[in-house]
Amino acid sequence: MSDIEFSSVTKTYPDGTTAVHDLNLHIESGSFTVFVGPSGCGKTTSMRMINRMVVPTAGAVTVAGQDISRTSAVRLRLGIGYVIQSGGLLPHRTVLDNVATVPVLRGQSRREARHAALEVLDRVGLDRALAQRYPAQLSGGQQQRVGVARALAADPPILLMDEPFSAVDPVVRTELQNEMQRLQSELHKTIVFVTHDIDEAIKLGDRVAVFGPGGRLQQYDRPQRVLSQPATDFVAGFVGRDRGYRELSFRTADAVPLHDIPTVTADQLTGVRLDKGEWRLIVDQDRRPVGWIDTTGLEGIRAGRALADCVAAGGSLFPPDGDLRHALDSAISSPSEIGVAVDDSGAVRGGVLASEVIAQLSRQRTAEDEERNRAFFEAEAR
Repeated sequence: MSDIEFSSVTKTYPDGTTAVHDLNLHIESGSFTVFVGPSGCGKTTSMRMINRMVVPTAGAVTVAGQDISRTSAVRLRLGIGYVIQSGGLLPHRTVLDNVATVPVLRGQSRREARHAALEVLDRVGLDRALAQRYPAQLSGGQQQRVGVARALAADPPILLMDEPFSAVDPVVRTELQNEMQRLQSELHKTIVFVTHDIDEAIKLGDRVAVFGPGGRLQQYDRPQRVLSQPATDFVAGFVGRDRGYRELSFRTADAVPLHDIPTVTADQLTGVRLDKGEWRLIVDQDRRPVGWIDTTGLEGIRAGRALADCVAAGGSLFPPDGDLRHALDSAISSPSEIGVAVDDSGAVRGGVLASEVIAQLSRQRTAEDEERNRAFFEAEAR
């Protein structure tokens, strides 16, 4: 077990600044907990207290029931993985030796540590051909994967991650987030992840701890409850005005109806007839969506304009495992107001209407209210 407990923890610096104020928090073993909040709210300071990089002014931090102030800092840190921005890699060591660092420090032979490091590279999705490169020869995303691999190399029960993906571009960031979700589903580490991005927190966390001004914990809850029931005005403001939209990502879209969409290939466009206001979905030979076309677009093609200049972008797609947020976004981002649902190969499955997504949301909420009422009256009867 690797539970982490903060008990009345405060950190005040010599200049009188309080970075963390009276923090009481229990992190369950095997959970993915995200500390989120604006700059200067104490989230990173709180995380660094777990491996004694910061020592609390008052209170206690325990790991697996042991007060860490009574544990050797070196021994404690060798048993906790740590990932920071840009990987924090040793520039003069190869990828392989960076990953093998902690096992060697713990007494494993360099040969054994390097052999095990290759397997960890496989686990985080890095090609073994990169093993003999140096950090400067890697992309930002590859460096972050090496950083994660190094943190996992000694198989620590706890993994601390300090804004590890904030320095990479949005596409790579999404890939790394997905990789972390995959790894956690396999490894079940106790992860404490720090970010200032509420979307990242909501996506990754089993539980989210929202920190506010003065290092005060504002709310510690499941992501869905942080969105649907913010505990304070600060949390409501930090989560944002579109928190209701974000909350849709926790709702299944299995019952949203799919409708047939009239499709056409680029080769068939010259024979198409459309009424004013009507849209047709253009697909390739494998039925993958290319874009939408209306009467204006058809007139442009017949006037000799290029296809790319006449096709309206298709909006986002509704994937096979999509939630209500995916479904609604696909509909409202589409020029035709019809969301395009696709299968695993990217081929069109059907169309989604925003009105029916909202209707499905209403049915789910009604069912939840009925379940809450039933549970309440049963509890009263007991």
